[in-house]
Amino acid sequence: MRGPKATIHLDRLIANYNRVKTRVNHKPIMAVVKANGYGHGAVGCAQALESHGCQFFGVFTLEEGIELRDAGITSDILVFSRMDTEKLNSAIQNNLTLNVANSHDVDVLVQYYKSIGQSPKFHLKVETGMTRLGIDMDAMDHVLHQLVDHPHLPCEGIYSHYATADEGDLTYALAQEAKFKSILALAAQKGIKFNHVHFSNSGAVLNMDQSEYNLIRVGMLLYGAYPSDEVPQDLNIQPVMTFTAPIVNVRHVPQNTAVSYGGVYHTKSDTNIGVIQCGFSDGLPRPWYVDGYVSYGGINYPIAGRICMDQFMVDFGDTEPIEGEDVLLMGKWEEDEITMETIAKSIDSTPYVLSTAIGGRTERIYQD
Repeated sequence: MRGPKATIHLDRLIANYNRVKTRVNHKPIMAVVKANGYGHGAVGCAQALESHGCQFFGVFTLEEGIELRDAGITSDILVFSRMDTEKLNSAIQNNLTLNVANSHDVDVLVQYYKSIGQSPKFHLKVETGMTRLGIDMDAMDHVLHQLVDHPHLPCEGIYSHYATADEGDLTYALAQEAKFKSILALAAQKGIKFNHVHFSNSGAVLNMDQSEYNLIRVGMLLYGAYPSDEVPQDLNIQPVMTFTAPIVNVRHVPQNTAVSYGGVYHTKSDTNIGVIQCGFSDGLPRPWYVDGYVSYGGINYPIAGRICMDQFMVDFGDTEPIEGEDVLLMGKWEEDEITMETIAKSIDSTPYVLSTAIGGRTERIYQD
């Protein structure tokens, strides 16, 4: 008996890409495909996007970048993780662009160039308020001096990352942007020009002005979900993933029958209980059982009791579902739709957490 499926609608991915590109006045897009394309499959999504004209991709690890290269991706690939000084040669061999997020990283690249006569390409990342990776503001003068003194270093870009661009109050985000612009002004004073300047994410695309930047970094919007419920939701995006699983058993039970672990769910009347072959190990969030449901034949049916590791139960009421047919768990499928945003809001999570959790025995199928 087959298990859960994640059907990836590549036509929807391309449609979302086109809508984002129109939103930012057709500026180049860096499609973020880290974490296996937010659970959608990095290789399949990157191949579809590159064939449609996308020339920039973002990943987190060097290994993710190499996976794309091995799959034939030729576009620029920026690696977001802290630069690994042990893998500089690998970055050069695979034509990957590194993230310089510490002033020490620049000093390392200076010495590396002096040693072998070349250096990996890189972007500078400025710490403006995320308090994560990034060159401290008071260290930027030293870093920029290093670029002036060593013009052979292939610094191709500069960027930062917003902490609150997907929230209704943009005060903190605007303060971050002011810091970033002060660094751009300092670089201009020193005669430094960057090929790529980017300060964006899905929230910023919807919530903030991107007119002063020449590369737009975006992830979740491409996959058809909004980053939060505080951003304008006026972009007609579609969920790229359809997450389904089969009904593997149906039994008719009487009123007040306990269902699943802990017996926290009791049937309210005589009903049909269906067993669905998918569990929290496959990425279905366990807390969703409280208010959760599946969709079958255009009708929503409640999850009956706690979601198990490999399976869960659904109360189909008077409906007699057919064993072997699929129910919709998340996404859009014919007349059925359950959005990631709906589930995320119910369990106090985010679409990012939900989509990247899809795994286990889930089969990915690419369409269109």
